[in-house]
Amino acid sequence: MALKGLDIFKLTPKTNCKECGNPTCMAFAMKAAQGSVPIEKCPHLSADALATLSEATAPPMKSIKLGEGHTLGGETVLYRHDKTFVSRSLFAVSVCAKCFDEKMPEIEKIDYERIGEREYVELLNCVYDGDKDAYAELVKKAAATGRTLVLECSDVDAARAALEICAAGKPLLNGANEDNYAEMSKLAAEFGVVLGVTAADLDKLHDTVEALEKLGNKNLVLDVGTASVKDAFASAVQIRRAALKDKDRAFGYPSIVNVGKLAPGDADMQTALASLFILKYGSIIVMENMSYAQALALYGLRQNIFTDPQKPMKVEPGIYPLNGADENSICVTTVDFALTYFVVSGELERSGVPMNLLISDAGGYSVLTAWAAGKLSAGSIEKFFKQFDIENKIKNRNLVIPGKVAVLKGEIEERLPGWNIIVAPNEAAGLVKFFKELKV
Repeated sequence: MALKGLDIFKLTPKTNCKECGNPTCMAFAMKAAQGSVPIEKCPHLSADALATLSEATAPPMKSIKLGEGHTLGGETVLYRHDKTFVSRSLFAVSVCAKCFDEKMPEIEKIDYERIGEREYVELLNCVYDGDKDAYAELVKKAAATGRTLVLECSDVDAARAALEICAAGKPLLNGANEDNYAEMSKLAAEFGVVLGVTAADLDKLHDTVEALEKLGNKNLVLDVGTASVKDAFASAVQIRRAALKDKDRAFGYPSIVNVGKLAPGDADMQTALASLFILKYGSIIVMENMSYAQALALYGLRQNIFTDPQKPMKVEPGIYPLNGADENSICVTTVDFALTYFVVSGELERSGVPMNLLISDAGGYSVLTAWAAGKLSAGSIEKFFKQFDIENKIKNRNLVIPGKVAVLKGEIEERLPGWNIIVAPNEAAGLVKFFKELKV
């Protein structure tokens, strides 16, 4: 149970605190209880008091580091609109000794940037099929791709051989169960890797996690199982609710769900299930295969869900050539709000007309909101032109502005002498016809 400020105060020495300046440290205690300052900041706590307080004030779900730069867990809310989700779901594709060479070319095709984030298959789920030598060879080839690995293996000897190959990449050893957890925990601790835990049901999973914690292992990921879609979904939700609502530390870990096993051979159902578990608590989502089309849909949803709802998604300001545009192509400008960018750029690409799309910094607002807030104005467009040296980079002197801010036409002409300012239609749906018929 989390301690209150008074509880922390009782464990804090009555001395002048360098952190808050209060001789009683009450101010610091209240800040620590609210989570606004780490308890470790207090220089006067004894080791025993620090251990007690650190445990009591820790977030309900642990943050787990995986591979090079991946973070799982650390969640504090059940619903995105309450605050924000913290660590986005990671995707894995299952590979085996027989299918690795066949699957990798398709996996490698999925690698693109969207709104400043790299989108790719972060993990490879290496499935053990009983052949230790073949598994070691599979892990060796998978590790050579540079991606973080999930070792789906409950055989201790095979897991050890695999870890000797890939431990430096900090994989997830997803192989602990109620029968082998002690051996697997020892192995995970020896190689310094995260341990995945599974069980026949939630009660047994809870007992297994408690047993692992008694062994000193709290670097865990919980497998929600593959008995059925219903059971996997129920487990994912109950694990998260138990951790966040009931403060059950045994369930305060990230989860892994294998939708490939929940809907084998059915790509459409796997995509649907992956969408479900992006929303409902799959920290790692394992798929049987991943096509580029699936990735576009799933990564777009993931990026939307794991973005702070209080901060709009923005694209980077700059010059975006479309349809093979060059310095002689017409210019079009709009705001940096991600939704506006994708809608407008999609229509502009459909027109087939070469053009330079100029994205200015409008604070992540839509066109009318940015205009009303003073973020989109003749002055802001002039500033953008100077910042990106548009006059010298682009020879064409035609600039198309959004139809909803047609009122800016005269002011922009004054700020940008020599430029022909053209007003576009109010709605993006009219852009294709507009540009195909435009004569400049």
